[in-house]
Amino acid sequence: MSQSRTLRNARLIDGRGGAPVERASITIADGRIGQVGSATGAPPADALDLAGRTLMPGLIDAHAHVSSDTERSPGFGPPPPLHGDDPRPRELGWFVLANTARAMLRAGITTVRDVGSYDGEAIVLRRAIELGLVEGPRILSCGRILSATAPGARIFGTMYREADGPWEMRKAVREQIRDGADYLKIMATGARSVEREDPEPAQMTRDEVAAVVDEAHRMGYRVAAHAEGLGGARIAIEEGVDTIEHGLSLHRAPDLLARMAERGIVLVPTLSTFHDLADRFADDFAPRLVDQAKRQAEDAQRTLVAARAAGVTLAMGYDSGPPGATANELVRMAEAGIGAAEAIRAATAGSATALGLADDRGTIEPGLAADLVVVDGDPLADPAILLDPARIVLVFRDGRIVAGEGAGQPPATQA
Repeated sequence: MSQSRTLRNARLIDGRGGAPVERASITIADGRIGQVGSATGAPPADALDLAGRTLMPGLIDAHAHVSSDTERSPGFGPPPPLHGDDPRPRELGWFVLANTARAMLRAGITTVRDVGSYDGEAIVLRRAIELGLVEGPRILSCGRILSATAPGARIFGTMYREADGPWEMRKAVREQIRDGADYLKIMATGARSVEREDPEPAQMTRDEVAAVVDEAHRMGYRVAAHAEGLGGARIAIEEGVDTIEHGLSLHRAPDLLARMAERGIVLVPTLSTFHDLADRFADDFAPRLVDQAKRQAEDAQRTLVAARAAGVTLAMGYDSGPPGATANELVRMAEAGIGAAEAIRAATAGSATALGLADDRGTIEPGLAADLVVVDGDPLADPAILLDPARIVLVFRDGRIVAGEGAGQPPATQA
């Protein structure tokens, strides 16, 4: 049970997309938000004066690969081994994962949805955080990604569970639930990063997708669909998945965007992953994939704007590294045409909706979990300040300070 406290004199961004409220005050008790109002009158004894800093919901990364593999996180983790070095034990990866969890918290990320990790690492890290062995964000994991037999499994190995036909897909769903998955993820299309896969056509049949959705929903689990081309996206949307990951082709199908808005299917556009393949790591990929990624990056931005205009709920998913740099995606979403306020809403309330947590977190409202970030500056004016660790003053998870200047000790600045 966390101690009670009052946060006063804040610029409040509540995550719902409205204008900020100056000189706001909120109370926290038992890990939840109590009253939300104005900082008037004498401060209570437990008050923490935020001196006009921004108070906003904790960031939620709705598309992360929580993994000890640091290939796409230059500078994070141990230095690359040199020829002749003593072989490194596989178990070092668990220390990388612990550092990953801490880095996310320090960046103001209080909840993460793992969309596929090797050897079930995300589920183990989730358990370690739950048991208090390491500080970290709340983690939801899909377990293994469900895929038809496909070339991608040769690359991603234990991140995938290949299955063919509706009954094998049902079995694969049950396996993930048995092994601790919080939701299910499918490969409705191939992956842009696999040279022998075409991301345009559907990779799973309608019967296969329908079987996964039916099995998962019957047991109370949500379904996320990796969908790049329209073939797989159409099947996934029509069969009732809960989120579309990437969805870059959807600007070409207004009917599907309308259906997503009507059914509450969330889009996680992951703009950063296209930037990675087209530019940041272009030297590491086959030229054909780089050219394809450049086209997809443009498509993804068009879809982002079209989805917003259609009333589709947007969520923020970085799908990149290093851990803790998730706000890059927020900045890209803002610059792509939706603005800072909508990008922040995607990173908070929208992502909470994607994860099925909107009734519990993602906005600053009475009764919701006190997952909060105090920022030195105004991210509505300049969302890039969220990338500066020095600007992340305090991070609360369930009402407890878990990162920032007050972590592990009583607040230094009393009102």
